[in-house]
Amino acid sequence: MADCNLQKIIEALMFVSEKPLTYKQILEICSGAELSEVKSAMNQLKEHYNQHARGIHIREVAGGYQFSSNPDCADYLKKLYKTRRVFRLSAPALETLAIIAYKQPITRSEIEFIRGVNVDGVVKTLEDRDLVKIKGRKEVPGKPLLYGTTDTFLHYFGLKSLQGLPSLEEFKAQNMEYTPDEQQLTQEEEAADVTVELNEENAINSEDDIAQDSDEALESEKSEEVLENGEEGDGKSEHKEAAKSN
Repeated sequence: MADCNLQKIIEALMFVSEKPLTYKQILEICSGAELSEVKSAMNQLKEHYNQHARGIHIREVAGGYQFSSNPDCADYLKKLYKTRRVFRLSAPALETLAIIAYKQPITRSEIEFIRGVNVDGVVKTLEDRDLVKIKGRKEVPGKPLLYGTTDTFLHYFGLKSLQGLPSLEEFKAQNMEYTPDEQQLTQEEEAADVTVELNEENAINSEDDIAQDSDEALESEKSEEVLENGEEGDGKSEHKEAAKSN
């Protein structure tokens, strides 16, 4: 397949693809092309687009390639989409996500040990947004679930792979300041975690109450049975005494 045609096809595929386009996908679509030809065409496209003067770049993200805007144009794009709702993560969600990213695979109890709080609500939020997923079970008693990050996580943070994560020293050095909206998300997620804890505690208390009521009912039945047996025994004794007198 001619390089010019292959470049044109790859360019069109990247333009319409909602997710990063992989070499595997390109080879499946362009059945007559070789991997070396696809890589060559992609490199030529990257060289063409990734000039500083252009507004569109090609980036390698989450194992694939996609178009992205030049960071120099960010302020102008914000003006175009000033009413667009931005997908943000709260402080607890970012902290939990960072723990999972750097420690994966990791169990929920291990996350809670590091953070010092319940993370049920936060982990559910991260799962709902497809940033983390269950990777398996840990081979220990109880076999708790193991969590890890997804390709969506790489895509969201613009990472080629997990090796692109900043070092822990760089991560700790970042000055993380949050807007009022992000602070509100933090409060809502913390409230959700508290609600989960209260619901679990109420469920445990309800089970204890049911068990206590059952024990009391059983004791009551036994007491009634003893009384009935005692009355029956007294009646038999009286009958025997009367027979002896006769």
